[in-house]
Amino acid sequence: MRQIFSFQTAGIKYLLLFLLLPVFSCSHAVSEDPGEADIFAMDNLVAWCIVPFDALERTPVERAEMLTRLGFERMAWDWRMEHIETLPVEIETLGEYGIELTAVWFWIDRGMDDGFLPHHEQIFEAIANSGTVTDLWASFSSDYFTGLTNEEKVRSAAGAITKLHDRVRGYGCRVALYNHMDWFGEPENQVRIIEQTGRDSIGIVYNFHHAHHHIDDFSGLLEIMMPYLYTVNLNGMRRDGPKILDIGSGDHEAEMMGVLARSGFDGTVGILGHTEGEDIEKVLRRNLEGLHSVTGQPGGL
Repeated sequence: MRQIFSFQTAGIKYLLLFLLLPVFSCSHAVSEDPGEADIFAMDNLVAWCIVPFDALERTPVERAEMLTRLGFERMAWDWRMEHIETLPVEIETLGEYGIELTAVWFWIDRGMDDGFLPHHEQIFEAIANSGTVTDLWASFSSDYFTGLTNEEKVRSAAGAITKLHDRVRGYGCRVALYNHMDWFGEPENQVRIIEQTGRDSIGIVYNFHHAHHHIDDFSGLLEIMMPYLYTVNLNGMRRDGPKILDIGSGDHEAEMMGVLARSGFDGTVGILGHTEGEDIEKVLRRNLEGLHSVTGQPGGL
């Protein structure tokens, strides 16, 4: 889908605004360059953090039905230990409903020097047996790098990510580094890790909700990440939080989304569930409506 967003102005006034205001407040639509693909189109959106955060504890079928009602064509699968054994059914169900499994969450704990853990093996088995080609969104526990120097952290992370990459590459899958706070969540460190691996199918998935401290530097950090950036997960952004906020309810996400839209980024865009004690369909619906309000897309849900 291709679409051009513009201010409700004309002629020279439009031109001056476009040249002089490269970022936009929440009252303006996100602008893209003419001819650029619409990264915020519905067929490019990925539902994310919707499994363990769903108060209704939907089954894979109920979840696929919900995504279909909302118009999602893509989903990234997050989990807790009790969900691991359901992954084969989840993959099969998504296929039946024509929904792409865009990514699977992959958590790396300290003490994995001897190899992958049993639940990791279950993930690998489900992907391999189904022939699914997807991304593995990988992050590390907060204590993984305790006591290490920066150089040691880079080498340790690169070793673990290389091992993961080499395991899933045979399935046609990619690995993306997921900025889950702390040292590993900093884009400069993630790029160093990727370069250290020497592999060419490792990228980055960037999360607004883990990047409140990046608000002022987002444009520069985006430039650093761009060669590796697979997915950006959106969130409402206020400088002092809260961490999770509906799109369109913050002070800075419109500006950041405008920067993203004009950057040439052509990956997928994630829409968060990630609230506690709510029907996740209502959360996704609010975020879609917020996205429409920020981008100026017609309609709503």
